[in-house]
Amino acid sequence: MTQLITTELVDLDQNLGNSPEDVIRHLARKVAATGRATEAEGLFADAFAREQKTATGVPGGIAIPHCRSAAVTVPTLAMARLSQPVDFGAKDGAADLIFFIAAPDGADQEHLKLLSKLARSLIKKDFTGALRSASSREEIVELVDGALADKPASHAAAAPVDAAAGSAAGASAVAGASVGDGGPSGRGPKRLVAVTACPTGIAHTYMAADSLVAAAKEVGVDLQVETQGSSGAKPLDPAVIAAADAVIFAVDVDVRGKERFAGKPVINAPVKRGIDEPDKMVQEALAAADNPNARRVPHFGAEEQSQNAEMEKGEHVGQKLKKALLTGVSYMIPFVAGGGLLIALGFLLGGYDINVVADKVVLENNFGNLPEGGLAIYLGAVMFKIGVLSMGFLVPALAGYIAYAIADRPGIAPGFVAGAVAGFMGAGFLGGIVGGLLAGYIAHLIGTLQVPRWLRGLMPVVIIPLLASIVASGAMFLFLGGPIAGLTTALNGWLSGMTGASAVVLGIILGLMMCFDLGGPLNKVAYGFAVAGLSAGGADNQAPWMIMGTVMAAGMVPPLAMALATVLDKKLFTLNERENGKAAWLLGASFITEGAIPFAATDPLRVIPASMVGGAVTGALTMAFGVTSQAPHGGIFVFFAIGNLAMFVIAILAGAVVSALAVIALKRWAVREPAATVEPVPATV
Repeated sequence: MTQLITTELVDLDQNLGNSPEDVIRHLARKVAATGRATEAEGLFADAFAREQKTATGVPGGIAIPHCRSAAVTVPTLAMARLSQPVDFGAKDGAADLIFFIAAPDGADQEHLKLLSKLARSLIKKDFTGALRSASSREEIVELVDGALADKPASHAAAAPVDAAAGSAAGASAVAGASVGDGGPSGRGPKRLVAVTACPTGIAHTYMAADSLVAAAKEVGVDLQVETQGSSGAKPLDPAVIAAADAVIFAVDVDVRGKERFAGKPVINAPVKRGIDEPDKMVQEALAAADNPNARRVPHFGAEEQSQNAEMEKGEHVGQKLKKALLTGVSYMIPFVAGGGLLIALGFLLGGYDINVVADKVVLENNFGNLPEGGLAIYLGAVMFKIGVLSMGFLVPALAGYIAYAIADRPGIAPGFVAGAVAGFMGAGFLGGIVGGLLAGYIAHLIGTLQVPRWLRGLMPVVIIPLLASIVASGAMFLFLGGPIAGLTTALNGWLSGMTGASAVVLGIILGLMMCFDLGGPLNKVAYGFAVAGLSAGGADNQAPWMIMGTVMAAGMVPPLAMALATVLDKKLFTLNERENGKAAWLLGASFITEGAIPFAATDPLRVIPASMVGGAVTGALTMAFGVTSQAPHGGIFVFFAIGNLAMFVIAILAGAVVSALAVIALKRWAVREPAATVEPVPATV
C-alpha cells in the first residue's frame, strides 16, 4: 500500500499565510508537486469548498481540512506546523497543527480506514503533544506511521471500535465498563446511542464519535456510536438501540436507517458540535431521556403522514396554488412534447399544407393505397394527425392534474371534463387553468362533507366526480368559458400582430422568465404559455411558433453558458463543477434548462443574474429575426422544425457568451469579504 505521508509532504514552523485559504492552497500545491494530484487548483477548489460548508478547526489548536477530489491520484496526508497560527473556526482559537487529508473520489476502503484512524488520533493529547515537540520531518512521519499502526497507547474508548472486524469505522464505539447494566426503565446508568456522519466521511465523523464516547465515559454513561463514514458502517445492534434511553445525531447529512430510532428522545446537531462540545451533547441527551416532552425521532408511517398534513395546513394559498399549477404543467408536458414533435415531423415529411389534407389522407389511404405524393405524404399525414390528437389532451390534462393536486384522485375526472369544456369553447390554456382549479376545489369541498357510512364507499368513485363535474363544467359553460375564450382570442390576436420593437420586448420578457428559476414555476409559466399556442400556428400565423422558438432558445442558454464558463476560466470552478460543465453541453443543446441547476445551487447570486442577461439577449434576437419552432422540445436536435435555423444558433451562441462572461466577471470581482472564509457555517440537519 502506498505510504500516506512522506517527508516531502511535511512543513515545520513556517508561516503559510493569514487565512485557511492560504494554508489549504499551499498544501494542495505541495500534494500536486509530489505527483499525488493531477492539478493543484482543482484540489484546492474542492478542499476549500468543503471548508466553506463547515469549518474544520477542532479544539486543541488543530485543523483538518479534507476533501474527496477527482484531482487526487493517491490517498495523501500533508502536514504543516505553523509558526503563525491561523483561525480555522475552532471555538478555542487558531490552529498551529494542520493536517490536510486528500482522498481520491474512488479511494479504496483500506486507505480510507487509515485516514479515518489518523483523524481519531488527533483528539489524543499525547499524540498532538509529540507532534508539537518533534524536531524533524522524519520524526513527524514516524509519529504518524505509528498512529496508523496503533503503536502508541490506544485510546480506551476507541479500542473496541478498532478491534471490531478490523474497521476503524466499526459502527459502534463503547465506553465504560457498565455495559449490560440498567436500561430505559432499570436502575443502572443511562444508556445512549449516537450516529455521526459528515459529507466527506473521513475526519469529522470519527473524531465526533470518539469525542462523544470519551465525554460519556467521564460521567459513567454507556454510549455506543454508529459512524456512517466513508470506510463503511456497521449498524448498531437493534437490541442496543431498543435499550437506549436517548439518541444523539451529530450529522451534517441525512441519517441512514433513521426509522430504527423511532420514538427515542433525540438531540440533533452538526457533526462539528460533537467534537467541540461533546460533554454538553451528552448532558442534553441525558436530560432528554428524563423529559417526557423531549423531541423524539418520528415514526415513519401514520405519524409522518400526520406531520406532513400539519405542514400542509401551514401553507398559504399562494403556495398551494403554485403547487397545483406546477403539478398540472408537469403532467401536461409529455403530451405536448410527443405531440409537438410529431406535428413537426408531419410538416417535414408532408409539407406546410399537410394540415389541410391530413384527415382525408389517414382515412382514405394506407400502405397499399398511397396518396398522391407517395409514402412521404402518407407518413407525414399519419404523424401530423397523431401529434394533433396528442396535443388535444393539452388542456384536459392540465386541468385534470391541477384538480388532482388539490383533491387527489377524486379530482381527476371533473378536472379533465372541465378542461375538455374549456377546449371546446376556445378558452384554451387559461380556461384549462381556471377549470382545473374550480374542479379541484369543488371536489375537495365535497370530499369534506360528513356522509352516512353506507355512502362513503361511493363518494370517491361516483358522488364526488359526478357533482364536481356538473358544477365545474356547468360554470365553464354558463359563466366562465365565454369571457375566457374572448380573452384568449384577444391575446392571440395581439401576439399575432406584434412586430418590431414590441416583439423584441416580448422576447426579452420570455428570455428573463426562462432563466430566472431554471425549470421552476416562472420558467414553466413561460413554457406553458408557448406550448399552449403552438397548435394555433401556421404558415399565415407564425407568431405562436416565434414564441415557441424564443422560449426554447432562451431555455438553452443557462446550461450552455455554464459549460462555456468552465472552459474559459476553469480556475473559478471546482472540479465537480467542471465535470458538470461537460454534461451541461449536451443538456443545453437538448433544451434542458435544469442543466444549470448544479451551478446555481452553489452560487445563485452570480449564476442566476448572469443567466438572465444572456436569456434576454437570446430572446430579443430570436424575436427580432423571426426565428420559429414548430416543435415544443428537443433543442438543436429538432433542427428540421426550426425556421431561420442560422439565427436560432447565432442567438443562442450570443446569449451563452454573454452569460458566460457575466458569470466569470461576477465570480472574479463580486466576491465575499475575506473574513467570511474563516467563519464556521452551521450545517442543517
